[in-house]
Amino acid sequence: MRERQTDILIVGGGLGGVAAALAALSLGRRVFLSEETDWIGGQLTAQAVPPDEHPWIEGTGCTASYQRLRRGIRDYYRRNYPLLPEARFNPLLNPGEGRVSPLCHEPRVALAVLGEMLAPHLASRQLELVLRCRPAAVECDGDRVRAVTLTDTETGERLTVQADYVLDATELGDLLPMAGVEHVTGAESQGDTGEPHALPGEPDPLDQQAFTACFAMDYLPYEDHTIEPPADYAFWREYKADFWPGPQLGWDFTDPVTLERRRQAVFEPPDAPHSDLWTFRRIFYRGHYPADRFASDVTLVNWPQNDYWLGPLVGVSEEERQRNLRAAQQLSLSLLYWMQTEAPRLDGGAGYRGLRLRHDVVGTRNGLAKHVYVRESRRIRAEFTVLEQHVGVDARGATEGAESFADSVGVGSYRLDLHPTTRLRTYVDISSWPFQIPLGALLPIRMENLLPAAKNIGVTHITNGCYRLHPVEWNVGEAAGALAAFCLERTLTPRQVRKTPALLADFQRLLHGRLGFALEWPNPRATAR
Repeated sequence: MRERQTDILIVGGGLGGVAAALAALSLGRRVFLSEETDWIGGQLTAQAVPPDEHPWIEGTGCTASYQRLRRGIRDYYRRNYPLLPEARFNPLLNPGEGRVSPLCHEPRVALAVLGEMLAPHLASRQLELVLRCRPAAVECDGDRVRAVTLTDTETGERLTVQADYVLDATELGDLLPMAGVEHVTGAESQGDTGEPHALPGEPDPLDQQAFTACFAMDYLPYEDHTIEPPADYAFWREYKADFWPGPQLGWDFTDPVTLERRRQAVFEPPDAPHSDLWTFRRIFYRGHYPADRFASDVTLVNWPQNDYWLGPLVGVSEEERQRNLRAAQQLSLSLLYWMQTEAPRLDGGAGYRGLRLRHDVVGTRNGLAKHVYVRESRRIRAEFTVLEQHVGVDARGATEGAESFADSVGVGSYRLDLHPTTRLRTYVDISSWPFQIPLGALLPIRMENLLPAAKNIGVTHITNGCYRLHPVEWNVGEAAGALAAFCLERTLTPRQVRKTPALLADFQRLLHGRLGFALEWPNPRATAR
């Protein structure tokens, strides 16, 4: 078995993991970063989901390095793509002109930019990056993690990494049970948290948000790109959840906010702009280029129709987890096949056979993203847990604005957006105030040198709904990386930093001054989402 030693080990190369690495590297620490897939970037790349962001993202509400990532993506298109002048010189270029974000783009572009951001540190050997490795075991000494053993997913070879600090940036909080870290899964009860939208009865660890096997497609109307019928197509063609207004494979679904019946197809008539699914998460817009340069737009399918809620990924056996992953993939392929062969068309016909699965966009043989899109992780039992009462508009009552946290290590904004769950509960999608990220939510109640660096912080099933999105995960990871580096530099524990006002002030000055963090909103009571 091979061994390594480093200052900071980061397990998981998603957005939080990469941001954590960049922060620690910029503060002079040696970093070892591992990633389960062969693409760093998590939900932005391996899961293929363009960024979900708040409306003020161009000017505020994120860290300086996240803005550097966003600028890098736009500059990549300007350097490498034959953009028309009106697109090339647009400072707010949206490569895909998707409606979900001002920066919808291809996942491989984000991958390239993240690689550029890490490249100098790889060249200097300050950073060691290993791909296709997942955690297999954790060795602890009391309340400290001493080492993590990683397994190569292709060869089975094992590598043990010893580190002063270990950051869990995995998509599902994989290190938490391995290290015996106190944590929560699924939905808490109102008795646990007092949250208005928590479960009224007992907590349910298996009540977890749906996950999605995303895929990209383009459209060549005069060609036939119909895939082979998926093995489970007959099941999904007939399946309908009790809370859903029609079959899963259909244009009718539940509106997340109103919970009313809503109809929305892949294409809509010209007199109904912005009501189609095609432009919702479109990641490549051919209109930015000379006529006939590209044959089609490309859109990313992460729609209500391919959310998988018939079983969770956490708290079940490995056999059941694999069954659920396979079923989610079958659902997405069945949705594509249904759209190609049976979906009602605008002209009264059935099926759009020109819809083409873009394997190249996601970098896989089956055409589905390398990793399912994960909305909910295991979550640490933290020194401080963010509740709906801290951020929800209705839960705050007459109080305008979110709870103010003196130990803020960043900010974010998004609705409390929960997709249907594996207990077949429908959406919860309600307004929240622009919020802060408290340092206490990054500190486990017992472990001293393990920090969460993704969606596994001290939030609840409900508040995870607004803390799980791209810029917030990046901010969480970057804060965790900076905290580990700060503690190593001063021979402190994270708990000492939070509990000592002078140390906390020093750390926040580092975040705000050197790393360019926003620690509060300019006007947090201006509007809610």
